[in-house]
Amino acid sequence: MSKKIKKKATKREKKDWLVAYLFILPLLAGILLFYVYPFIQNIWFSFNDVNKFNVATFTGFDNYIKMFQDKAVWQSLGNTFKYVLIVVPVSICLSLFIAALLNTKIKGKSIYRTIYFLPSVTMAAAVALVWKWIFNGQSGVLNAILRAFGLSAREWLQDPKTSLYCIMVVGIWMVVGYNMIILLAGLQGVSKSYYEAAAIDGAGPVKQFFAITIPLLSPTIFFVLITSIISGFQVFDTVYMMVGKGSMAFESTQTVVMLFYRNAFDYGQKGYAAAISVLIFVVILIITAIQMIGQKKWVNYD
Repeated sequence: MSKKIKKKATKREKKDWLVAYLFILPLLAGILLFYVYPFIQNIWFSFNDVNKFNVATFTGFDNYIKMFQDKAVWQSLGNTFKYVLIVVPVSICLSLFIAALLNTKIKGKSIYRTIYFLPSVTMAAAVALVWKWIFNGQSGVLNAILRAFGLSAREWLQDPKTSLYCIMVVGIWMVVGYNMIILLAGLQGVSKSYYEAAAIDGAGPVKQFFAITIPLLSPTIFFVLITSIISGFQVFDTVYMMVGKGSMAFESTQTVVMLFYRNAFDYGQKGYAAAISVLIFVVILIITAIQMIGQKKWVNYD
């Protein structure tokens, strides 16, 4: 067998390569400085006792041993899983339903898209404050509506039984518009000929939706599923703004990211907080890997 002779790069090609590397150098430097270095530093901190001045004292696996024995970690992890298991499927189903409606021939589609998308671009702190007022136990809008119908008011955000569900409502309301835009873009890429052929065969709108729309939209749904799960595990701002630290419902709403924040900034235990952040990373990595393996069985890229 004859060996392939590698063609040497010309001066023009080398010059083009140099220019290309110079163009990507600022982005590469930013990624290394603001993403890769902090990530490696965080892993190192997780094996150390780090004081307020970032002076690290190596402690081995002490932080991880403490983390697995900490009841607050398991409770916050359970709260986070509960949040993800409810918010993600509900938000995707609502987004898909709205996207399917907006993909039909209706008047004012651009207005509806804007209205549904607005919560996604609104500051999370502002959204949380508005919903905190709605769920307020004394002068909230929701309780005012209940009183108007002769029903008793509730302390929605102070009750451990309802506080997490209130946060879920806010989470769904914020993410539906973003997912709807992505799913709508995927729907508009589906050829109308499939629906025309199905209509000729006698398939109704419901059967067309499950037999044509869902299978052809599966790659987009898979992307939305992954991004929604990742963002769900990182929920923090709505919990921080809506439920105070002195609330009776704080422990029942505390997420893993919230626990990381408290240990890092309230207690000054940066090494232990770094170990918690590594736990979050590993959990998200495992779930994403399972999805990537499973997607080959139900996502059709052909």
